[in-house]
Amino acid sequence: MKSYSKTLLRFSAAFGLMGAFMGAHMAGSGGYELRPIHAHILVVGWLSLFSFAIYYRVFHQKESFLAKLHVWTAIIGTVGLTLGMWFQFVNPFSFPDTVSLIIYIIGGSVLLISYILFFVLTLMNKE
Repeated sequence: MKSYSKTLLRFSAAFGLMGAFMGAHMAGSGGYELRPIHAHILVVGWLSLFSFAIYYRVFHQKESFLAKLHVWTAIIGTVGLTLGMWFQFVNPFSFPDTVSLIIYIIGGSVLLISYILFFVLTLMNKE
């Protein structure tokens, strides 16, 4: 389980760094249009992934398919949600609104599945 913790911790650190740079850019430029994306990068990406990493480190969850599924849905969902938000709000590649919205919804749905799996894992943990 240390590998799950380490993987989540590394992704958490990457999101923390991204959020810090984005916040510094917004403060420096005086443009706060990216606030929702910045908030989700930090809360979902940095804080949630970090919390999951601590859970796996402290509670010694047994390695299982469910735990592996949780870890990867958390990472994929976080990346998908934040990218989807960026595409939806900024639209840097001029995607049709439908494409941006689909990426946003799929990322958020995968993240929701991750939270459900985490809840189930906590119920199953006997420690």
